[in-house]
Amino acid sequence: MATLFIALLLVGVLGWFGYTQYAQRPLATSVPPQSVISPQLTAVPQVTPPTFRCDGRKYCSQMTSCSEAKLFLKNCPGMEMDGNRDGIPCEQQWCTGPLGG
Repeated sequence: MATLFIALLLVGVLGWFGYTQYAQRPLATSVPPQSVISPQLTAVPQVTPPTFRCDGRKYCSQMTSCSEAKLFLKNCPGMEMDGNRDGIPCEQQWCTGPLGG
């Protein structure tokens, strides 16, 4: 009976020692801390707007849409698309009715 008691006492002491060692270990996390995350993962990609240039077109017959005509009228000098100077280019071809926009 004494050996059984000593064996149980030894198992209990070893169990207690193992549990205290287990409880004191640092916690492992699956998510790295914020300071370790690489900038490539958090950076927002830069979107560059398309470049616009005046390419010599200045008449409504050279445009493909009302929005293109408005862009040229707003950004390029010497445009011949707004005869009545009301700010709306190509009123007869592009910027009226279902094509206007």
